[in-house]
This record gives sequence, structure tokens and C-alpha cells, in this order.
Amino acid sequence: MKYTNEITINKPIAKVIELFDNPDNIGQWQPNFVSFEHKSGIKGQPGAVSHLKYKNGKRENILVETVTVRNLPHEFSGTYEMKGTVCLVKNYFKEIAPDKTQYISESKWKFGGFIKVIAFFMGSHFKKQTQKYIENFKNFSERS
Repeated sequence: MKYTNEITINKPIAKVIELFDNPDNIGQWQPNFVSFEHKSGIKGQPGAVSHLKYKNGKRENILVETVTVRNLPHEFSGTYEMKGTVCLVKNYFKEIAPDKTQYISESKWKFGGFIKVIAFFMGSHFKKQTQKYIENFKNFSERS
């Protein structure tokens, strides 16, 4: 499953990247986020591996992030894996005016096992969730 989300943020690209590139800020736009733990490689650079912990109700999930591209301020991309699921995310940032930044997020999901069946029926949920996160990021950026 592939989809693209985008939004315009009313902040200069330098400020948007400063906020986006700081893992301490993730909880500001992803409400179920608990923690970020760097595991290997040079933090934030291609090949770096980190664990992102999320809590949904009583259940905790750990996403394994592997940075694939770091070409800021233009692109930050990575893979996000957990049991039965891999998501390839490409984040692009474009200055469209001195105080406006376009944020484009391309997602490509791969599912295995039973999750493949669930994903078939919930496909639109993934795109809506991504849109909510980038809207949350826009709001956080514009408040900062």
C-alpha cells in the first residue's frame, strides 16, 4: 500500500527542520509516543538504528527505525519495522516562501501474515493517521 500526504506549514524551513530533527519533540505530534532510544550507528545518519516506543491502551509497541536518507533540509527518510510490518517513509521539505514550508510524506507499507488481511480492510486508516500526524506537526511547528 502506497500513499502521499502533504501540508503547508507557516514557518521558515530552517525552523521546521530544527523541530522535526529533534527526537525529543516526537511526542508533540504523535500522542501515543513514549520514548526514543538510539541503538547503533551515528544518530540521525543513514544506517542509524533507533527504537521508538508507543503505547496504545495497555499495549506497548516498539518500532525499529533505520535511517536511509538524511539530506536536510530537503529529505529525511527511513524504514520503520515491527512484527509483520515494514513502512518505508520518505519525508520531503520544500521552501515555498520565506515563511512557508511544504511538507510531503510518502509512505509505502508492506505487511506479512494476518496483518495483511487487516491492512486490506483498514487501508484508509493508515493514510488518515499519517495526515493527522502531519497536521499535529504543523500545529506544533506553528506554535513554536
